[in-house]
Amino acid sequence: MAKIDVLGLGSGDINQLPFGIYKKLKNMDGVIYTRTLDHPVIKVLKEEGVDFQSFDYLYEEEETFEEVYKRIVSTLTESAKESTNIVYTVPGHPMLAERTVQLLLEQDEVDVNVDGGQSYLDALFTALRIDPIEGFQFLDGTSFERSEISYRGHVIFCQVYDQFIASDVKLALLEDLPPDYEVTIIEAAGSEREVIRTVPLVELDHQVEISNLTSVYVAPVPNHLLNHTFDNFREVMRKLRAPDGCPWDREQTHESLKEHSIEEIYELIEAIDNQDDEGIIEELGDIFMHVMLHSQIGEDDGYFTIDDVIRGVTNKMIFRHPHVFGNVLVDSSEEVTKNWEELKKQEKGDKRKSTLDGVPKPLPALLKAYKIQKKAAKVGFDWDQVSDIWAKLDEEIKEVKEVIAKNDREEMEKEFGDVLFVLANLTRFYKINPEIALERTNQKFTSRFTYIEEKLKADGVDIGQASLEWMDQYWDQAKERE
Repeated sequence: MAKIDVLGLGSGDINQLPFGIYKKLKNMDGVIYTRTLDHPVIKVLKEEGVDFQSFDYLYEEEETFEEVYKRIVSTLTESAKESTNIVYTVPGHPMLAERTVQLLLEQDEVDVNVDGGQSYLDALFTALRIDPIEGFQFLDGTSFERSEISYRGHVIFCQVYDQFIASDVKLALLEDLPPDYEVTIIEAAGSEREVIRTVPLVELDHQVEISNLTSVYVAPVPNHLLNHTFDNFREVMRKLRAPDGCPWDREQTHESLKEHSIEEIYELIEAIDNQDDEGIIEELGDIFMHVMLHSQIGEDDGYFTIDDVIRGVTNKMIFRHPHVFGNVLVDSSEEVTKNWEELKKQEKGDKRKSTLDGVPKPLPALLKAYKIQKKAAKVGFDWDQVSDIWAKLDEEIKEVKEVIAKNDREEMEKEFGDVLFVLANLTRFYKINPEIALERTNQKFTSRFTYIEEKLKADGVDIGQASLEWMDQYWDQAKERE
């Protein structure tokens, strides 16, 4: 079977190349394939008569590194089939940050033998004077996600070939670190050309010396710069609930937090209504704090942790979105909603005895009426036409007037409830949330009434002494201002 010998050229100059690898390359008949000619070892070997054929030209022909690597592997496998045995060289060690080698090992058309080549990590650790046992992360500058970066240990980005990649690394780091945070650029670690420079993060891609032997080092980040991360927030909540933490936080239970949790939701709604971005950020933070505090209480009591909460909601979102995470096709948001309800039923199994189960009992009555009617309508218990609902409203108002005439307060309460229930049904038919609609009117009334107070105060008149006609005049002015 055809075979490809993959040889590592090491991280530095010819003096670092293992003698065995040097002999193989010197005694090789014919062309040696190499991913790139841009390496100090190849320069010396070419002067000694070793012939190399590189794939540098592919970097100009393809738009992505992955496509370059796939073409290299395709060419190598076809050449091996024709020649039985070929040699392919790569910078550094073949098993360190070398995508072409990984792709070669994944294919089964030809055998692959990997040999030698000093890893430049040793030289890198020596140059930076760091011990990787303290925590070390090695990332490919050409293909990484910001979410992968672990700032609590040493972080090194390899393959920072050019200023475009350096810019990508910089922009990702700037999402978490301040512009003046110092990073270290290492060029040709362990060789005679080794250069180490420390620069502010914002200047990372300003360095003209960046090449294919460039790496970027980020030292462990101080804890106070990571307060935007989940882990720091979790530690804060643990500390608050610890024996030496805050007495108030330690005393809280799920029951004692209920009222406060409800308040935070309404404060978020207010910030949204006011289009207050800073307020929304603050109130979302408060709600998140309640989620973490409830979860920490669960962890302290030994029942559940925030991991269980996140796992549950992640699994739920994946299960209920098969059109995103599976192979289900949908054409509209209506189909998504329909599928969502069916999947909810599968999730809940036979736990819900009634169609109306699942409406939270503590909901405000008007919103609860709206939710109940939506659930009933989904199984066909609904009006055929909106005109029928308007007729029902007229009927309920007539009944209210009848019990008012009888001065029967208990019946009045029931009949007014029926009117409100029908109104909630009307809003549902027009796809209007009654709670939001009523709150808009509350805000409108408050704004107009406050205007009346301000105008009367400017007139030197106590509002308790002003006539209704006078107040109506200012009310109309407030309407015109809107």
